[in-house]
Amino acid sequence: MILQVVLKENLVLALFRDEYILLHEDYQLYVLPRILESKKMAKSGRTKQKEADLEYSVAKQVEKMITEVHEQALISCDAIHRERRILLKQEIGRMVLFFTDQPSLLAPNIQMVFSALALVQCEIIWYFQHVGIASSKSKAVRNVPVEIDLNDPTIGYLLDGMDRLCSLVRKYNAAIRGYALSYLSSCAGRIRFLLGTPGMVALDLDANLKGLFQQIVQRLENIPKPHSENVSGITCNLSDLRKDWLSILMTVTSSRSSINIRHLEKATISTGKEGLLSEGNAAYNWSRSVDELESQLSKHGSLKKLYFYHHHLTAVFRNTMFGPEGRPQHCCAWLGVASSFPDCASMIVPEEITKIGRDAVLYVESLIESIMGGLEGLVNILDSEGGFGMLDSQLLPEQAAIHMNHATKFSTPSAKSPKGFVGLPLPGQESYPENNSSIKMLEAAMQRLTNLCSVLNDMEPICVLNHVFVLREYMRECILGNFRRRLLAVLKTDNDLQRPSVMEALIRRHISIVHLAEQHISMDLTQGIREVLLSETFSGPVSSLHLFEKPVDQRTGSAIEAICNWYIENIVKDVSGAGILFAPIHQCFRSTRPVGGYFAESVTDFKELKAFIRIFGGYGVDRIDRMMKEHTAALLTCIDTALRSNREALEAAAGSMHSGDRIEREANLKQILDMDTVVGFCIQAGQALAFDLLLAKAAGAVLDEGAPLIFSLLDGVAKHLPDKVPEKTELRRLRWVANGVGVVGDHDSEWVRSILEDVGSANDGSWTLLPYLFAAFMTSQVWNTTAFNVDTGGFNNNIHCLARCISAVIAGSEFVRLEREHQQQKQSSLNEHGNEGVEPEVQSRQSIEANIKSMMQLFIKCSAGIILDSWRETNGSHLVAKLIFLDQLCELSPYLPRSTLEAHIPYSILRSIYSQYYSSNPLTQLALLSPSPRQSPAVSLAHASPSFKQNLGSSTPQNSGNYKASQNQEQLYDTFTDNNKKNIRRSGPLEYSTSRKVKFVEGSSSGSMGPSPLPRFAVSRSGPLLYK
Repeated sequence: MILQVVLKENLVLALFRDEYILLHEDYQLYVLPRILESKKMAKSGRTKQKEADLEYSVAKQVEKMITEVHEQALISCDAIHRERRILLKQEIGRMVLFFTDQPSLLAPNIQMVFSALALVQCEIIWYFQHVGIASSKSKAVRNVPVEIDLNDPTIGYLLDGMDRLCSLVRKYNAAIRGYALSYLSSCAGRIRFLLGTPGMVALDLDANLKGLFQQIVQRLENIPKPHSENVSGITCNLSDLRKDWLSILMTVTSSRSSINIRHLEKATISTGKEGLLSEGNAAYNWSRSVDELESQLSKHGSLKKLYFYHHHLTAVFRNTMFGPEGRPQHCCAWLGVASSFPDCASMIVPEEITKIGRDAVLYVESLIESIMGGLEGLVNILDSEGGFGMLDSQLLPEQAAIHMNHATKFSTPSAKSPKGFVGLPLPGQESYPENNSSIKMLEAAMQRLTNLCSVLNDMEPICVLNHVFVLREYMRECILGNFRRRLLAVLKTDNDLQRPSVMEALIRRHISIVHLAEQHISMDLTQGIREVLLSETFSGPVSSLHLFEKPVDQRTGSAIEAICNWYIENIVKDVSGAGILFAPIHQCFRSTRPVGGYFAESVTDFKELKAFIRIFGGYGVDRIDRMMKEHTAALLTCIDTALRSNREALEAAAGSMHSGDRIEREANLKQILDMDTVVGFCIQAGQALAFDLLLAKAAGAVLDEGAPLIFSLLDGVAKHLPDKVPEKTELRRLRWVANGVGVVGDHDSEWVRSILEDVGSANDGSWTLLPYLFAAFMTSQVWNTTAFNVDTGGFNNNIHCLARCISAVIAGSEFVRLEREHQQQKQSSLNEHGNEGVEPEVQSRQSIEANIKSMMQLFIKCSAGIILDSWRETNGSHLVAKLIFLDQLCELSPYLPRSTLEAHIPYSILRSIYSQYYSSNPLTQLALLSPSPRQSPAVSLAHASPSFKQNLGSSTPQNSGNYKASQNQEQLYDTFTDNNKKNIRRSGPLEYSTSRKVKFVEGSSSGSMGPSPLPRFAVSRSGPLLYK
């Protein structure tokens, strides 16, 4: 029966380490032939008939049993052990809970604990010994693999149970030793009593046995008594006690002894207490709990043999750890197994310890990699759209409109309103009963994540030879590494850049999950998140704040590099040709087609830029600002090149403009090279200026929200900075900081000024011709396709960005030019007079601003002359765009009062233009763009004002000599204003108030001289431009 049980439950017999024999095959190969031979001999009658029949019958039964048990073992051995593992899983779990709750009962039951550990050890080793075993059937002679389930979750439970029981034994080591000492002390009296019973006296033991019994009693009586709490300080060696008892057992079990083991048991059992053998065996076992407790624990609780199956161990761990029945707390046990692997090394093979140690380290690293992969997977599950994303579902405005429209169709009581559309779930849909499974899955993932974090945080370091693995550090690196990867992943969608607001929401959602895990970890993960964000956004010192240079080996953040490159390439440069246009009314960029997955307004409006700044902070703003400065610097260099190469033509054109010679002026302007190209460069520079202004305003809004005191301080300081030029370095840096958050009045000119100072442009006399170059732009072919759009407040080809560029470049270059003149004067004074040189007079900003205003007025005067001279052309559709352009420039530039424009172009003209654009008739805009003489701008404007029509007939004859060289544009507008003051209607959609400190020329008052033909703000409440 014993053989049948062994053969039925086992397929292999371990010999040494991972060497084994196939038990059934060897029985069939070596034992079965002997049985058949015995059966044959019994049948041949060589022995007596009765004995022959008995031998034949036994041989036949054994043959049948060996043959049948092989088939049974192949089918049922794994099932038997699986049931046993399930039973041990339940019992070992109960033992852990019981002894954890009642540790005082651990010592009395320590023998049971060791028995349980031994049984669990046996089952675990059996499991891995039989993984991958293939046994051959005797009849078919083919290998049949044993179906060992590599996804058996009970292995993890058994390993964890063993580990926790061993931990309890080590924790209460002193209590167990104290209880064992107390038991042995009491055991001495009981054995002495049993030796004096009548039954033992009657046995008449020989002197040897008597001496051994007396020695055992003496050794037990000499054991120290655990009177105090310092049980751990008691040291005693009870190996002699165990040797004496083994000598007694060997004597009484020997056939030569007159006293056998049954005599001893019967002689003392009649006392009604434990017999002598039971007491001796108990004393033997409890003595081992005094001086061999750790060796017993290492024997029954060690799984060092699993080293030879560590590949299977890793496979089972990966299959079960994060399965439905896997538990995070099992990680400790799986990793702790590796600590005992080096014990398998043989002392006589020195290189084996190195190999086994290396394999143990690789095993631990492999498991840690799997654990961290599981941890990362749990975080990503919660961070998915089916996790926390399901709870954050919000409807976009257009989606809400769809729902509202659909709800009106089901407003009748008989109709049943649907809960949502397919692919468009309503917020709160996770609360529906049919979605309970999703919520339960989410709760389970959260519970498993928090449990795993708690376990890894509390886990002791894993020591393998001289390697120490601290799981907390691995967990921190895993969480932060996953956050870094998530940060880089959310930057872009399948099509292109992710919207910054969506990006911010996804990052915040991931950070909330990290904070959830941080509650169960004794480490500061928030600081790590800050470090990751800093490393991905830092691209060098902030130019306006930091004085140190960027280290040579400092890596630029890949996240900020990617998103800044996208904005520069697709919004500022428009390399994809998406038709990027700046919309002044909406304060964002728009596109005629999607840029990647979104239209331009979806990634450039105020809300999106604020989200960008909240993610990447000041380093991100500085990085994109520097990239735009590099781009704009190249464009300003092109302007400088154009001024140098066309200097003679511009000087000649300037002379002809002042002299009023139209023919000579046109001839000189035609000599300017690559004008359309330079116009395009200036428009790109204006786009960069517009984008940087939006970015600065968004940065200021974020700073005001997050640090209102600092924002208020910068705002107040910017208003009271000294106005002396040149400024000190500290004041200049402070002005740059204030300009970076949009609290400086003229952001554009300060920005261009800093670029020109960096690149060293505007350093020669050619820049004094800048107003004439910009005025020459009025003859560019760009205006032929230009049209004003009332919806955006700009032009269809971004020509309104040219106005921003003109204002900023003229102002910035004038600041730089005068500062350099001051420095040159100072240097020349030092050269002439030495150290006692006279300090040149410091100029104020007011004097420089006066120079800027004069240059801007010169530009307006020249531009207006060029524009008005083009009225007699057959196709005058570009005239309207140019007039609106000049009006927008006056609105945009702080150095250009409206009186400057009104001195050259009566406001009634602009009012008529805006009246037509803002009228309710959609065909009016087409009329303004039509080349037909019947609908030319001159005719349209004439219809707008009767007095204008009268003047047009008297002062603009049909021949080409209507504008003489002696007539300048001021005389022309004197005719428009002075001679017809009483007839011109001055009211219009543009409002002037006293807050705009402008001194108007005489006769250009904005007050109405009569009833307006169109009520103020009849179509647009504020008109295209509102002055306050």
